[in-house]
This record gives sequence, C-alpha cells and structure tokens, in this order.
Amino acid sequence: MFRYIIKRLLYGILVLLGVVTLIFFLFNILPGDPARMMLGQRADIASVDAINRDLGRNKPISVQFIGFLNDLSPLSIHNDHSQTSYFYLDKTKYPSNLKLLRLGNENVLVLKKPYLRRSYQSKRPVTEILAESFPPTMILATVAMIAATLIGLILGIFSALFKDSIFDKTAMVVSVFGMSLPSFFAAILVAWLFAYVLAAYTGLNMFGSLYTVDDFGTGEYIDLKNLILPAFTLAIRPLAIITELTRSSMLEVLSQDYIRTARAKGLSMYNIVVKHALKNALNPVVTAVSGWFASLMAGAVFVEYVFDWKGVGVIIVDALEKYDFPVVMGAVLFISVILIVINIFVDLIYGVLDPKIRYS
Repeated sequence: MFRYIIKRLLYGILVLLGVVTLIFFLFNILPGDPARMMLGQRADIASVDAINRDLGRNKPISVQFIGFLNDLSPLSIHNDHSQTSYFYLDKTKYPSNLKLLRLGNENVLVLKKPYLRRSYQSKRPVTEILAESFPPTMILATVAMIAATLIGLILGIFSALFKDSIFDKTAMVVSVFGMSLPSFFAAILVAWLFAYVLAAYTGLNMFGSLYTVDDFGTGEYIDLKNLILPAFTLAIRPLAIITELTRSSMLEVLSQDYIRTARAKGLSMYNIVVKHALKNALNPVVTAVSGWFASLMAGAVFVEYVFDWKGVGVIIVDALEKYDFPVVMGAVLFISVILIVINIFVDLIYGVLDPKIRYS
C-alpha cells in the first residue's frame, strides 16, 4: 500500500509540473504589457522599464521560467546578499521563510510558502486574493456535491431495483434533461424563475453573498437562503450523471451470480443491496463524484458569475477582463492542485474498495 501511495504522489507531481510549464509559457506569449496595465494613464518609458525590470520581464524567458518555478516551490534557492539579483530573497515577497542550508557565499536553500506573484491591478498578493475567494466556493461546491451524491445514489438505486417502472422512466428523463442543460443557461433560468418570477413565494435572493450584515450592522452571519439557488443549479448536472451511473452499475452488479446466490439463500433485499451490490457498484460513481467535486471546488465560473457569488469563478472572470495575468495564473494553478489532490485521493479510495487495483 505504501508503494502504491508513493507512486500516485509521484504521478501527481509530474502532472503538476506539466501544468505549471504550460501555464507559464501560455500566459507569457499572450499580448499585453503588464507595466502599462499597472501604470495606466501615467505610463512613460522610464516607469515602464523600471516595472519590467522589477517583474523580471527584461530577462530571457528561460530565466523567467526558472524564477517562476523557484517562487512556486516550497524548497527554493535564493540570493540573500545582492538586492539586484533576480533570485534575491526579498522579505516583502517571502515574509515567512526558513534558511536551511547555505550554498556558497551568496545563495541559500530556503523553506517558504509558494509565492504566486502580485496582482497587476490591486498590487495584492495572489495567495491573499485566492484565500478570500476560496471559502465561498468550497461551501458552495460541498453543499452542491453532497446533495447531488445523496439524491443521485437514492434515485439510481431505486431506478435499478424498479427497472422500466414509471419511477425509473421519469428519473431517466429528468437525468437526460439535467445532463443536456448548460450550466450558464441553467443558472439564468433558475435565477429568473425562483428569484424573480416566484420571489414573492420563495423569499430567495437572485443575487447575494453568502455573508450578510446582521440587523445591528456590527457583524456578519451566514445567510443560507443565498446558498440555495446557486447550490441547486450547480448540483443539476452531477446529480443527473450520478443517477445514470448508479443505475447502470447497479443493474450490472445485480445480474451477477453472487447476487443470485444471495437471493437464493434468503437474504433480505436490504442486505443484498447495501452489503453486497452497492459496494461493488461504487467505483464508477466514485470517479464521477471526484471529477465533479474537483471541478466544482475549483470554481463553477458560470454559476458564480450569474449569482454574483464571490468565489474563485468570479475572481477568474474579473481578472481575465482586466488582463490581470498573475491572478489568472494563480487561480488556474490552484484549480490544478485541487484536481490532482482529489484524483490522488480517489486512487487511494479505489485501493480500499478494490484490493486488485492496489496490488496490481
């Protein structure tokens, strides 16, 4: 099991390195001058050159790439003597660092937090921006995925048990409709119907942050009614897919010989379904849940944008509109890390559910 875990971790690191390389070169060949974006109307040649030197854009692209990797890595090499060095250990960029080993007269091996650069527009660290936008996205994605998983499993199991019944056919029609409904259109439709047409009956807000100022104006509390519509919209497609997968997987498992043997022995339907069939039918469902949860956690851009949910999705759209490349790069890297971590976790779950995967 230990070798299996190490192997998955190494695969994850290689994938992350590939993503980092792709993101860096993609955003460095895009048009646009960050210095002029930062200066705006005050831009002049001397100021533009000074900012480009500070950003290291006057260096060869290979040096910039090494510097980018050095900033992202928790273990990095820096120059702690010369402030003119591109790899200078600047305390404003790396406020918390631990010097581990001196390498020569000027360089030192440092343990630090990954540095994702600063926003061109707000000048704030990208890590700080992502730290503020991630909790709302995490809450939204978690609530949506839990609801989609629980309801999808129940619908899929009963559809398999009562195959070709009215319940089964209705559930399949709803699932196909949910899978074919684009997220952006679904968000607009749900917002219009429940928060505008039926607002007097539902009491739901079309637009609302998760946090609302209380009646005394002295603090904030979580207003769950603002969570219902975006979470419902976000759960539509994964709910449909989980229902379909659970139904098809359960039908396949229920036709196996050991299930017929269990029925012949007189086991109750509950024991057959829960203790024998469901566990063996979960592998494709786990794959679907993990993939969708990773994408939702990373930022459901369309849904967050329509409902004005202040999460990672809104941050990405706003940064793209303003050509704020460090924020976009940091957000994409953040999304990639989430996807990789969740995929590694799912591989470990596979090893628990199916020992054949672990030992092969």
